[in-house]
Amino acid sequence: MPILLAPGHRRKRSAPATVAPGRPGGESGPSPHRAAFRPDIEGLRAVAVLAVLAFHAQIPGAAGGFVGVDVFFVISGYLITGLLVREAITTGRIRLGDFFSRRARRLLPSAAVVLAAVAVAGAWLTVPLRRADLEHDVLAAALSVANWRFVSQRTDYLAAGHDQSPLLHFWSLAVEEQFYLVWAPLLTVIVLTAARAVRRGRAVRAVVALVTAGAAVASFALSLHWTRDSVSLAYLGTPSRVWQFAVGALLALLPWHLLRGPRPLRLVCGWAGAAAILWCVVAYDVSTPYPGHAALVPTLGAAAVILAAIPGRGERDVQGAYGVGRLLAARAPRAVGRLSYTLYLWHWPVLVLAEARLGALGWPAKTAWTLAAVLPALATMRWVEQPLRRSRTVSELPRRGLAVGISAVVLPVVLALVVGTTTLRLLGPATPVDVGSLPPGAAGGPSLLSRADGSVLADGPVVPGPAQARGDFPPDGGCQVAPAVTSSPPCLFGAVDSPDRVVLLGDSHAGQWFSPLLALASRRGWALQELVKQGCPLPELTVKSPQLGRVYRECDTWRDDALDRLRTGPRPRLIVIASLNRYTADPELLTAAWEKTLKRLRAAGAPIVYVEGTPVPGTDIPACVSGAPDETAACAFDRAEALPPDPLARRIAAGAVPGVRSVGVNAVLCPGDGPTCPAVRDRILLYRDETHLTNVAAVVLAPRLERLLTESGALPVTAPGGPGEPAGPTR
Repeated sequence: MPILLAPGHRRKRSAPATVAPGRPGGESGPSPHRAAFRPDIEGLRAVAVLAVLAFHAQIPGAAGGFVGVDVFFVISGYLITGLLVREAITTGRIRLGDFFSRRARRLLPSAAVVLAAVAVAGAWLTVPLRRADLEHDVLAAALSVANWRFVSQRTDYLAAGHDQSPLLHFWSLAVEEQFYLVWAPLLTVIVLTAARAVRRGRAVRAVVALVTAGAAVASFALSLHWTRDSVSLAYLGTPSRVWQFAVGALLALLPWHLLRGPRPLRLVCGWAGAAAILWCVVAYDVSTPYPGHAALVPTLGAAAVILAAIPGRGERDVQGAYGVGRLLAARAPRAVGRLSYTLYLWHWPVLVLAEARLGALGWPAKTAWTLAAVLPALATMRWVEQPLRRSRTVSELPRRGLAVGISAVVLPVVLALVVGTTTLRLLGPATPVDVGSLPPGAAGGPSLLSRADGSVLADGPVVPGPAQARGDFPPDGGCQVAPAVTSSPPCLFGAVDSPDRVVLLGDSHAGQWFSPLLALASRRGWALQELVKQGCPLPELTVKSPQLGRVYRECDTWRDDALDRLRTGPRPRLIVIASLNRYTADPELLTAAWEKTLKRLRAAGAPIVYVEGTPVPGTDIPACVSGAPDETAACAFDRAEALPPDPLARRIAAGAVPGVRSVGVNAVLCPGDGPTCPAVRDRILLYRDETHLTNVAAVVLAPRLERLLTESGALPVTAPGGPGEPAGPTR
């Protein structure tokens, strides 16, 4: 979120600044478009923030409102670069201490108020596990690295909605702060080096413009690459956004003769830019690959609006009565523009915390809560932002502004550490579960765990604990390949030198059976080979990856590679397949896609077993259990939604799929015929997120799964006490 006003960018129209005669570069004459207040830019901020607010409130017709962030980046690049270059040409140097002091006292205190409020409100409104996540978000936001935290979580900003972090919007603030921290010192070096080489202001601007243009091209190329490979990295990563700041910077560096177009052309330029921004708000949505090429439209649109109102030498008003700048400079847009920073800070936490307390909200309710955010935004602007900006005591010395900024960072950090530490103690350890200490799973009967005497083990805390469950993944050494990868490594486990092997094939819902299959393979002296790819349907469907933000061609390539390897390589003893059946809602399309895959898979000549899809709760189960550790029944979820009909299992049961057996453990995971399925059974926390089993659940289900495979004839019976524990992975 950009600054409200550039330092020295006053609300009263000031006289054009003139250059001191003895300054380096010697360029004389006024530079009004560099120094004068631009009311149209203040109004343009209003357009940008209203677009973002409408997007977050999910107002119909504003699905592309996320482009408001792009507009803010262009504005910041224009104002900050113009400010620094003007100072360098006027005084011969850039006072970085003054620059960062102004940034610190202007931006950080208001942000600190919001972060502190979120840290405190989150302790009351959110369940413990989400609270722990939230305090980490507070730390990242306070330290201006929120975007990289969300990148590490592979957050999809365009899918922002229920259960998102209340501080997700701080990613753009982090991007801006990182831009300032790098651009201001770099610009200082460039400007001063150019000034020594050529003692003319125009030449200094030309050198800076060349460097800026180069950075823009490199950043845009990187943005295109990341948009193809990782939507979260492309959207939230700072390097892929630099080009938008650079577009604004180039506007501040353009030579005078390029700025003197005829007034009608400027009018058309301004209105065309505004129309482009509004078109993006209406026409774009979450399916638009972004930023990529699509980001050019709002970025260049914002640049056109700014450029249209830049006056030439001696001009005072290039807008006339019909320019878009005249509309943007009206009282109402300027009022919203002045509030844009604090309103941006407050609106998203208000929305998310309201949903955390009240449940999912429709767009009318979200709109009402967004309007309610105006009150704390006004209060923060009135009693925090404006007093610090106008304080002579604070602004007199740069170190005082920096001290205010540092204090503003320390406050939310301390709060987050206090609340977070308390929450982690409440949640218990997050260390991995020692599965070897678990009682043996029940191969039959209604229970998951049993003592030696056969009684159910139902006393004590849940295992894994909610904090442990979040990280309770199969110990497969990362063999579940990422979305951008097109071929699985060998990934052999257990008796890796054995000629016999079990192959585990599918998406992450196949990968959750890694531990049980490794155990049964090792008892027979076999190897286990894992061919698993995240988010990739095993049936031959071409789908769109939410992580990549585009059609998942890598999945098709990976699937072809895996099936060809099984067909041409040594014959496995058993192929176990599984896949989420929700990549399409069309059962006929799914059935046909499965048949294509199974036809190729039969060519391997090995027995094939399909493990039926497990329940998909659709909600964050560990978070729910953390809020109700003694009443886990409250976290039960709807059976009909979680367990839709499985077309492949039904066809296998009807004998319509030759050469394929089917087994399933859903009678244990979702027992009886009631309307709900449990989140916890016999102390076992079954799910690590909203869709996957915990590794602990898979381990205790291992005896049952082995019995089902043996009864189906897919596995030979093995005597107890076979070969020892599995070896680690080899690739």
